[in-house]
Amino acid sequence: MKNKLLVISGGSKGIGRSIVLKFAKMNFDIITCSRNLNDLNKLKIDVEKLSKTVSINFIKADLSKEKECQNFINYVKSFERNLDLLVNNVGIFSPGKIYNEDEGILKKMINTNLYSNYQISRGLIPIMLSRKKGHIFNICSIASKIAYSNGGSYCVSKFAFYGMSLCLREELKDKGIRVTSVLPGATLTSSWDGSDFDKDRFVQPNDIAESIFSIYNMSSGTNVEEIIIRPQLGDI
Repeated sequence: MKNKLLVISGGSKGIGRSIVLKFAKMNFDIITCSRNLNDLNKLKIDVEKLSKTVSINFIKADLSKEKECQNFINYVKSFERNLDLLVNNVGIFSPGKIYNEDEGILKKMINTNLYSNYQISRGLIPIMLSRKKGHIFNICSIASKIAYSNGGSYCVSKFAFYGMSLCLREELKDKGIRVTSVLPGATLTSSWDGSDFDKDRFVQPNDIAESIFSIYNMSSGTNVEEIIIRPQLGDI
């Protein structure tokens, strides 16, 4: 019997890496991508240490670029596998205020945090539709619901991505495909490198991975539409 398949964008670091390692440990094959080939190679080594019965395949891709996004879609399709789980995880953060942030930052945020996830979803959902089965997790942000004074274009892009996730939920609920929006607060990733905060002040990436795994394993007639995971003391 073949392993189930997880496809995840941006799987080499942070939340994505934790999700990959959790599902690999539970015997899911992995297809992922990242802008950094060295990080992907390190991930492959760690996955192979966890299990000798899973495969991990990856491609270097900058998903803010439409052509490279399509390359990733084509790469996934080339395996001719059923798609059990899609995690739209790619995203970038840049603090700022709409009225004075750098020129072009909105386009950069939209291209990465919205358009890439939109394009990948459009490209891969037909695989799930052919079986009337699958689960999509969209890694949004607490900034998808709450505006922050230093959020700027990041908040704008994440609000839009959350809206996309809600649309997919309505479009796919009678097609056998579950959709869950994941809204983490401040999470201990490389985005916070150099900060003076204690690590316990953050959500841990492994907690997000564990939550996603638990939700995925619920009965097929149940859909958790969204989860909000925030630091115990609130956002930073």
